[in-house]
Amino acid sequence: MGEFSTTILSILRREAPDQGGLLTGKDPSAFNTSDPIRLWIIQVGVIVGMASFLSLGLRKIRQPKVIAEVLGGILLGPTAFGRIPGFTEHVFPSDSIPYLSLVANIGLCLFLFLVGLEIDMSIIRRNAKLSGTVALAGMVIPFGAGVGLSKPLYNQFINTPDSGLTGFVQFTYFMLFTGVAYSITAFPVLCRILTELKLLDTTVGVVVLSAGVANDIIGWTLLALSVALVNAGSGLTALYILLVCVGWALILLFPGKMALQWLGRKTGSTEGHGPSMFFMTVTMLLLFGSAFFTDVIGVHAIFGAFLTGIIVPREGNLPIYLTEKLEDMVSIIFLPLYFTLSGLSTNLGLLDNGITWGYTIAICALAFTGKFGGCCLAAHYVAKFNWRESGTIGSLMSCKGLVELIVLNVGLSAGILSQRVFSMFVLEALLLTFMTTPLVTLLYPPEARIRVAATGANFNNVAGRNNMLEPGSKLDIEDRKGSSSDESSDGEERMMKTRFTVVLDRIEHLPGMMALTQMIKPSLVSLQSSLLPPLKAIDHHISALRLVELSDRTSAVMKSMSIAAHPDHATVLAQCDPMLSIYTTFASLNDLSVTPALETVPFDDLARAVVDFARDAGYSTYSSSGRPGGEMLLLPWLPPTVGQPHGLESHPVSPAPSTAVHNPFDTLFNKGSGMGGASTPLSNSVAATIHSQFVRQVFSKATVDVGLFMDLGCKQAAAAAASTGLLGISKPSSFGGVDHILLPFFGGPDDRLALAFVVQLCENEKVTATCLKITKTEELDAEGPALVPNAHLNPDDAKNVVPPETLLTVASAFSARSAAGFPDTVYGHANTATRMQSETADHLAWARFANATELASSSSSTGSTSGAFPSRAALSRIHFQDLSSPVPLHKVIAEANRIRSSHNSGKTKLLVVTGRSRRLAVENHAKEIKRLMEEQHSHGLGVDVRKTIGDVASSIVMSGCAEEILVVQAADIDS
Repeated sequence: MGEFSTTILSILRREAPDQGGLLTGKDPSAFNTSDPIRLWIIQVGVIVGMASFLSLGLRKIRQPKVIAEVLGGILLGPTAFGRIPGFTEHVFPSDSIPYLSLVANIGLCLFLFLVGLEIDMSIIRRNAKLSGTVALAGMVIPFGAGVGLSKPLYNQFINTPDSGLTGFVQFTYFMLFTGVAYSITAFPVLCRILTELKLLDTTVGVVVLSAGVANDIIGWTLLALSVALVNAGSGLTALYILLVCVGWALILLFPGKMALQWLGRKTGSTEGHGPSMFFMTVTMLLLFGSAFFTDVIGVHAIFGAFLTGIIVPREGNLPIYLTEKLEDMVSIIFLPLYFTLSGLSTNLGLLDNGITWGYTIAICALAFTGKFGGCCLAAHYVAKFNWRESGTIGSLMSCKGLVELIVLNVGLSAGILSQRVFSMFVLEALLLTFMTTPLVTLLYPPEARIRVAATGANFNNVAGRNNMLEPGSKLDIEDRKGSSSDESSDGEERMMKTRFTVVLDRIEHLPGMMALTQMIKPSLVSLQSSLLPPLKAIDHHISALRLVELSDRTSAVMKSMSIAAHPDHATVLAQCDPMLSIYTTFASLNDLSVTPALETVPFDDLARAVVDFARDAGYSTYSSSGRPGGEMLLLPWLPPTVGQPHGLESHPVSPAPSTAVHNPFDTLFNKGSGMGGASTPLSNSVAATIHSQFVRQVFSKATVDVGLFMDLGCKQAAAAAASTGLLGISKPSSFGGVDHILLPFFGGPDDRLALAFVVQLCENEKVTATCLKITKTEELDAEGPALVPNAHLNPDDAKNVVPPETLLTVASAFSARSAAGFPDTVYGHANTATRMQSETADHLAWARFANATELASSSSSTGSTSGAFPSRAALSRIHFQDLSSPVPLHKVIAEANRIRSSHNSGKTKLLVVTGRSRRLAVENHAKEIKRLMEEQHSHGLGVDVRKTIGDVASSIVMSGCAEEILVVQAADIDS
């Protein structure tokens, strides 16, 4: 009984196991093998925080995220933070490394699965002739260079007592790993660089993409062979391992792939709606099962995961859907953990003598020259690219990134590389990846790029492009400037805008741009029958540009790759994007020729992408027609209102008034920018701010005529609907109604462009116009605004006061969100002669259109009644009037109110067309704008808005006297 009693008492006295809580005075970072989650969370927080912090700065110099992750791992290792006393023992103790390594290797298998999903074998098949030689040269020559350098490296750092390696390393194993590390190309990083630099649809981009795919497949195969040789005890065992691995690969590539295709069809996963739950489950089990098999036979687990990604069906964009489901956790958590493990093994402090640094420099130089030289020579002498393009191909193929780091980590874990040699190669991979983007930007600027043909990668022009006229070349500029000296019919045709670029970035922009397109349509369609025989060659054309912001996600890059690499580029665009599909369908119903296009670029490059596309679109139509034309870029601006949905994916919110405090850091972190599918709605003022900066950048960088279309009528209706709870029901732009245009003409190149464009719009029989030539006189009374009693809102509009959001309020504090460079249009100082020339051009332009009777009789006497521009029918629908007033803006507002009151049937909308007038402006309206702001109690309209849309448009916005505004800026060819 004594023993039994003692046992019972010991059980009753037993305490609960100590959980080591913070309140008990225990160290929360103390590692516990039975409960490692707390330390693991601390490690993840430190790792992800460091990588995110570094990526904020490196993103500004257009470096891939992998640079930040590798640098973060190196800094957390013994190179920097590891030198802090107690840091490694508390944050990364040696007992916790196996747990961290387990999670990192799971993520590595998932990442290699995503790499396999990115690889499209059809790209290689379509461009095998050109890319095959580049890929082969990019593998053989660097491999030979690595083999040549491996011997002195082996003797100096591996086959020595102080190498730190536990066992003897055969030279053949080290040589093989060195050659593979030299010959590898980082395909995932390469894809992102091609997308960010907009090279996917260039001849260089197609060749590099195809060669990168082939290089990646061969590189992983060589890595599997290397690991098999290392893990084998003898040559015969290595042969068995290799044969089993090849057999498993054949099983997956043929029966395994067919089984997945059958399962995808049965579950509906290949129909374009994403994978089903059952298909996703089978795929994940196959992924880890394949990784397990390749690991147990003696090949690394990542090879099995890579093979699983290759065999996933490509129908219905299934790889993209799978990537979207996995990429966030892989890129945010798993990959930074893996690179931190690499950083913990990297000690740059071991590079502590001249011999080590000499070998490090030799490794970097030989790795770059071998890869760059091999690909460059093959591209020039075999593929017949010029030296600029060949150098670009060599620079892109020399990108190392995370793929070489994976190879190095495999060699380190296998005991083939010492920590010193590992650190030397990590520095080489980091340096070569860092060099890629600056080198490509320097060697291959936008004006030197050659786009692929519309039907695919047609390289017939690679060898003989000297006769092509590249945009921005001297001949191109001279032709544009000298075209004014051609015959008069050519001048008439150039005033008739025939080629437009329409920018679409949000679904709310479609109604306004469709209405403007329909107003332009009659003048475009009538060209085929009305122009004189010399002008028959000019065809109308509209390029619809869809803007999508490039995110950090791999799926965004895959979408761009799948569209750019597809043979029928235009058809895929029209089908995959709802906005382009709607607009192209509308244009085809109206007999208009439209070419859809999609640009996926970072936020800071959106304006540059629009400008470059407009320039390239004008050049491509120039090449097809053989003549320079009046290309015009049309930008939409729909001011946000309370409760407005942002994009296709968002949902209407409550129409209650917004009381949220604006966070200035939202713009810094690009939160819900509203450009191209932003997912997080911004407050109205911040969204207007960001979009205004984008518009100002386009104005400042554009080399073509620009028109900014603002649909204020829809916004006021949307605001009224929000206040009544009818959110989402807004007054659409009336396609079938009658439009009246008001043009206030003050003078200057922008106003001359506005005048010519208004006359072209009046070729539409449903459009009438009033053109006012306004001269500012001296003030007759200090109470000048009182001279025009109708310079305010109509009585009917008094109840619909324009909300502050519609006033396009732009705070100058957010100007830092703009891209690099001053975000405004800056023109040179105009001298007296220049101003006199501009005034003369103003008088001639006004006289040409205002003297309609003389022009019509002149056309009749020459027998040219239908071939001249403008037509007599168009001029008959325009009323020209000369006005003078000490307060011209008030006069314009009063005339707009008069027109609206005279057309009160509700079927007529007023469009005000005005020049931006930032260059050679005739009048300064600063004082009158200040008066208008005081009258309308609109102090929210800041100076930045006037810089964006001009003084005349600002007065129209403040008064709310028009439903639509079109602000135009003429191209500054001399710049």
